[in-house]
Amino acid sequence: MSTEEKMNIDERRKYLRRMQTLYSKAGRKERERLLSDMEVVTELHRKSLIRLMNGDLERKPRRKQRGKTYKADIDHTLRIIDESLDYICAERLTPALVKTAQHLAAHGELETTPMLLEQLGQISISTVKRRLVTIRRGRPLPRRRQGAKRANSLARDIPMRRIPWDEREPGHFEIDLVLHCGDSVSGEFVSTLQMIDVATTWSERVGILGRSYLVVEDAYWRILSRLPFPVVEIHPDNGSEFINHQSLRFWGEILKGVSISRSRPYQKNDNRMVEEKHSPLVRGYFDYDRIDTVAQVRLVNRLYDKAWWHYNFFQPVLRLEEKTLIRDEQGQLVHIKRRYDEAHTPFERLCETEAILPEHQNLLARLRDEINPRQLRQQIYDLIDQIFALPGAVAGVSENVFETLVFNPLSAMPEDEKEHVLNPSFGRTPLKEQEED
Repeated sequence: MSTEEKMNIDERRKYLRRMQTLYSKAGRKERERLLSDMEVVTELHRKSLIRLMNGDLERKPRRKQRGKTYKADIDHTLRIIDESLDYICAERLTPALVKTAQHLAAHGELETTPMLLEQLGQISISTVKRRLVTIRRGRPLPRRRQGAKRANSLARDIPMRRIPWDEREPGHFEIDLVLHCGDSVSGEFVSTLQMIDVATTWSERVGILGRSYLVVEDAYWRILSRLPFPVVEIHPDNGSEFINHQSLRFWGEILKGVSISRSRPYQKNDNRMVEEKHSPLVRGYFDYDRIDTVAQVRLVNRLYDKAWWHYNFFQPVLRLEEKTLIRDEQGQLVHIKRRYDEAHTPFERLCETEAILPEHQNLLARLRDEINPRQLRQQIYDLIDQIFALPGAVAGVSENVFETLVFNPLSAMPEDEKEHVLNPSFGRTPLKEQEED
């Protein structure tokens, strides 16, 4: 057994019982060698091993049961935090327990005490896992609502590559499109354009009606109007909605200095960061239902405005820190051992870099502190109900796509709607928006 793998107590006792038979029959010199081997394998002190070898290795039941370390108030606090952060895994939830509890207490969602905060700071991930099983049992589930294509001729001049998994510079974005077409791809329907920054896991999402260059370019402008750090590289797949003259003009002429790369055809892992976020951040809200009207796409984007805050500023995310390739004696790869860092929110990761200006960082931090994440999550799910309460498109009647645009001069969107979506991070106070809702 590898010395890097730590034994649990049952494995250790099983090993020691086998060694005890050899130890009892061995001479002095042989016992010294056996004890040295057992020290390496079990990581126990030599004197402890001698006592175990000369005693009974059967495990005895506790004479007195250990009292509960964490009381009912911990379960109540975990329940509120778990709901507020939308039921993320224990590995992501545990590092954020203290600061999220303090944040929710400031908004009147929780009552905290020094003892409670101390326990939240020392509770382990495994304990949180066990308690979440009970906490989540019986809870009402929230409503949870394609292959690569051949590259076109313009793709020949765009290099194929993968953004390195250990990229540290913010601004390298993977881009993909999620279709909300239901069972049929006929007619116009809504899609979600999602961009994920590899270094910080920052997410940007915009709903678009159709896949024309007009709506895609408008989505880019929406994203750039609120993105608090510059774009360095975009990395889409080979879809024609990304690889076309208009997109190349946008990223090459209008926004100078942005490099463009693309995935290899039929290789989804080349866009793995954005692909793995489709399920929790897009399908988790809309599933595979059809969304196909102007009214629905407007609500989708109001939802994504709120989800922008909820994910980027409140949900801790794990990031891959190290990969170790495990090979057999013939040199063949048999396993990849991955080690992840402690979970942090995308905004916290961004603030650890020099990509965001200090004044933008301070402004966003103040706006974040004004937001109640539990109410924000509820607003998101209320919007989901509103979206699916609206009627779908009428067969044979075209929807006016210009009514969904913001930045295009031909936009038919009302001015009050434009004010709602323009520059949400730097031009709008979240509390005012919550009062309007």
